[in-house]
Amino acid sequence: MEPIQKVSAYLTQNAEVLSEEIVAEIVSRFGFEIPKQEIDAAVSMYVEFINYLGAMIANSEDRVPEGLVEWSKGNGERAASIGGKISDIVTRYPDTRIVFTDRLRNIGMEFELTADEVISIVKKVNYILDISINETVFAFERHSEEQLKETQYQVNELSAAIVPIQDSIAILPLIGSIDYDRAQIIIEKTVPRVSQLGIETLIIDFSGTVNIDIEIAKHIFDIRNILLLIGVNTIATGVRPDLAKKAVTLGIDLSSLEVYSNVLQAIRSIK
Repeated sequence: MEPIQKVSAYLTQNAEVLSEEIVAEIVSRFGFEIPKQEIDAAVSMYVEFINYLGAMIANSEDRVPEGLVEWSKGNGERAASIGGKISDIVTRYPDTRIVFTDRLRNIGMEFELTADEVISIVKKVNYILDISINETVFAFERHSEEQLKETQYQVNELSAAIVPIQDSIAILPLIGSIDYDRAQIIIEKTVPRVSQLGIETLIIDFSGTVNIDIEIAKHIFDIRNILLLIGVNTIATGVRPDLAKKAVTLGIDLSSLEVYSNVLQAIRSIK
């Protein structure tokens, strides 16, 4: 049997023992504690990895173990879900490379592989580890973006809250920055809520906004036209001079919209 075939057989026959030893050595180099659950998952994953490596050496296969891909994705998603940093995971890979390289070099020497054969195996391992890093980062980013979208949606939902203050009068306070998505939710939530509460006058207060695009403001002002169709009067308060100036410049007609400096003035104006 050729030396390379002997290494292949050795790896597949001793995958479990090698996996436990390699993971233990990698963890010992980190300098920080790793949860047992993660260690057990790593051992299971590396069993598959080492079995695959043995088969790859013997048959010149060129694919990445599915278990490694799923394990990498799981690491990225788990870090994102607990608010961790991707750097906490990526920084583990240099030690992983060192441990694998040293172990494969020693195995190669033991079975009298040529330098080129050892280098070829190490290159394949490094390629697989690079794929693992990529999958981890991609999964982290995807999960983080999904969480961010969900959080933003919840914030937008809350930002469309109608606050009744008197019989048939309510306030829609706009707070923070308003983007297109938030403007759409405000429009979608306001009309049915106003109708449900029996509101006759809605005060839209802009005083709490820190940033609003004039085009977004146009969408919000369009609420007036929708509410008029169901008999609801709309009043705007807290409209900043710069916003009013831009509205005029872009041809947004505010002349037919009641505008007051603050909510108190608006309430006093309602008869």
